[in-house]
Amino acid sequence: MLAKIVSVVGAALALAWSPAAHAQVISHRDAGSHMAMRMIAAAVAKCEQNGAGLTVAVVDRQGQLRGLLVADNASPHHVELAQRKAYTALTSRRTSADWAKATEPGTRIAGQRSMAKVVPLGGGVPIKVGDETIGAVGVSGSSTEPDETCAMAGLAAVTDQLK
Repeated sequence: MLAKIVSVVGAALALAWSPAAHAQVISHRDAGSHMAMRMIAAAVAKCEQNGAGLTVAVVDRQGQLRGLLVADNASPHHVELAQRKAYTALTSRRTSADWAKATEPGTRIAGQRSMAKVVPLGGGVPIKVGDETIGAVGVSGSSTEPDETCAMAGLAAVTDQLK
């Protein structure tokens, strides 16, 4: 028994001192507050043109809110919906409308609709650098098609930063 403990401890120490164990710095891209503000401005400009969605939320890669704009005449539930649409797009790595279709009742993954913070409505769009999802934008305040159009306008405003 003592021999097993010594060998396990020895193996753990060998791994701890290996070069791979010291390579613990993790680097990743993320949606920052300046990117969020630029996206919000573009989405609002598009929404005002359409007379549509007026609440815009941007979340980072962890789902934390990086920016939020609530129009003067927005209904209180639009804040929650914009955040949930963004979170849905982030966690599913696709638009919230695409996720809603994929999780319709009777589908293989319909159970995902019971997760907290997700909502099966359009208006959420992931922010991607290649295949890496670094955040998402969600818009609420109108029907879902204009919401997604406004969110896409926000994303278009930062495409130069997503290379």
